[in-house]
Amino acid sequence: MGIDWAWIGEHTADLSENALLHLRLSLLPVLFGLLISLPLGVLCRRWRWLYPPTLTLANVLYAIPSLALFMVFIDYTGLTPTTVIISLTLYSLSVLVPNVVDGLGSVPEPVRQAATAMGFGPLRRLVRVELPIAVPVVIAGTRVAAVSSISLVAVGQLIGQGGLGYDIVRGHQLQFPTQILAACVLIMLLALATDAALVVLQRVLTPWARARGRAAA
Repeated sequence: MGIDWAWIGEHTADLSENALLHLRLSLLPVLFGLLISLPLGVLCRRWRWLYPPTLTLANVLYAIPSLALFMVFIDYTGLTPTTVIISLTLYSLSVLVPNVVDGLGSVPEPVRQAATAMGFGPLRRLVRVELPIAVPVVIAGTRVAAVSSISLVAVGQLIGQGGLGYDIVRGHQLQFPTQILAACVLIMLLALATDAALVVLQRVLTPWARARGRAAA
């Protein structure tokens, strides 16, 4: 299978535009998923009985085929990016909610007690102590959710909102492998770049881990 490099050069601008749209459609659901999962995870840690039904609901939503979920929201949001974003946000909850709960659960009880003894109220202890310690576990889940979202966005082209999915479908229609290959490579690069960015973000948010590593070295 030969690659038409001339076509790639002539369509770099179009591929870049679709890649940026693909990235936006991928990352917004992860961001919204975090905004939902963080308070939901805190509630699940406080009221343990809430966690099993919440996780079950999130897993049931994840089990729904993406195209079927798109069709559910089309009646309300139409053939728009909002349909894709809402669907992928719901999918992200099955990964993010358990990681938030596990991250908060990884905080040692003596640390909580020490923060309380220092006069930290529940909210201040959560923001200043528990969430920072939970960052590595939460970021780990975010990495999985982000890569999954970047992959699933291409399916959105079935309703006309797929970013690089357009090039995959168009390349298939024209029997033009170069367009398909270029889109697939860009999707993989977006996934790798996003994953690397989240690793850097974790290092920025956990400076004590770097200090511990230097001390161990």
